[in-house]
Amino acid sequence: MSAPPKTVLTTTPKEEAAIRQAVRSADLSLLGPGARIAGPSHIEGLVALLSDPAVSAPIYDLPRPINPQTVGAWIQETARLQALGEAVLVVTLDSEGQVAGYSRFTVWPDRASAEIAGARRADLQNLGGGKSGAAGSFNWMFEALGVRLIGVTAATDNPRSAKVIEAAGFVSMGQRDAIRPDGTVRASFYWELTREAWMARRG
Repeated sequence: MSAPPKTVLTTTPKEEAAIRQAVRSADLSLLGPGARIAGPSHIEGLVALLSDPAVSAPIYDLPRPINPQTVGAWIQETARLQALGEAVLVVTLDSEGQVAGYSRFTVWPDRASAEIAGARRADLQNLGGGKSGAAGSFNWMFEALGVRLIGVTAATDNPRSAKVIEAAGFVSMGQRDAIRPDGTVRASFYWELTREAWMARRG
């Protein structure tokens, strides 16, 4: 289960409403031509992607077991939350139209904050595109969704994700317990990044 950032921001009703509307309308143009809102047509592709332990094992908030029923329910629940302005589930399609990755954005509009979890297909990992893809997602969260703070976690045995996160300028905030959907706990490293810091790095 996703948890809001440790840092607590306050918002005005106007800012909160704007973030909720941005999540509902979710313009994916900044995420690239292969980005799509996940729907029933992507269940099979997501099951294939997430059934690979190399992809799913490090991610704490995925539905388990991975099968068409659980993934379909996950898509449906995220669509319900998107209608409230609180989450977006995006799949990335490759040149053949196959699911090559996913990103799930959880948003707390009343705190102008968000979290992202995601993964790429195993054959696309370690090819140098992870950092640029992550940077595009972070920029989208700040620019398109309008949040002012992003919090992220990574398993303590997942150095690849940690390198991507730290390369983007996230500040380490120690560790936090990540609660899996089944109630079990995963110890995680935790980072935060503000919109001001992100914009300063981008010049």
